[in-house]
Amino acid sequence: MGAMRILLVEDDEAIRDLVTGVLEGAGYEVSTAADGQAALDMLPGVAPHAMVVDINMPGMDGLALLHAVRRDPAFAEIPALMLTAQTSPEDIRRSMSLGAADFIGKPFEARVLLRRLERMVRSAS
Repeated sequence: MGAMRILLVEDDEAIRDLVTGVLEGAGYEVSTAADGQAALDMLPGVAPHAMVVDINMPGMDGLALLHAVRRDPAFAEIPALMLTAQTSPEDIRRSMSLGAADFIGKPFEARVLLRRLERMVRSAS
């Protein structure tokens, strides 16, 4: 089996580049999208093993993306880790109720992201 494919959905270019570097450094194959709609459009071609998703983005935010993905039988089982500065109890509850597998607040530690992502991907396979 080749590298695990991750779809990173993050509107902030600096954070997108940082997370991409962390994930690629750990051996993941990373595709990126700057908003939820771009991510939805990419899903069929990328066929990711997991998604890392910000909540607050222009256009379709991360929660709307998660809702749309869970409603599509072709992608409903893709685990999603929310990586976001939106860390209120309500944000966490909504993310988990929409089917997020995990939730990490920003700022984050790379080792925590990698450990939680690995656990999430392993439990989904």
